[in-house]
Amino acid sequence: MQVQLGLMNKYEMTMAALDDGKDAEMKVFGNSMMPLIKTNSVVTYRRTEDYGVGDVVLAKVKGNYLTHKIAKIDSKGRYLIANNKGYENGWVKMILGRVVAVEGEPFGRPTATIDADVGTGSGT
Repeated sequence: MQVQLGLMNKYEMTMAALDDGKDAEMKVFGNSMMPLIKTNSVVTYRRTEDYGVGDVVLAKVKGNYLTHKIAKIDSKGRYLIANNKGYENGWVKMILGRVVAVEGEPFGRPTATIDADVGTGSGT
């Protein structure tokens, strides 16, 4: 099913860009990632080949889209998502994208993009 761009929310637009193999920008709100990311910052996400502990990523946890850190990775390939203050939000099987820039400035470790049809994992 195709969704008209004018009817998409910011998360759907971000996911559509990432699914097309493009970087995606979105304004984030809240203080849970301070001082790394301030509220009202525009962050750039990129789908990458690998994700590691400490990466700041976009993930859907318990129905909520969060820009938080990967705190742990288990032997099943699941990621524990947590904020910058140590609160653990929950485990996910799929990372939607990694933060590669904040307010246009490079952020985190360098990365390469991957083909849109490769994906980053399965499940939610």
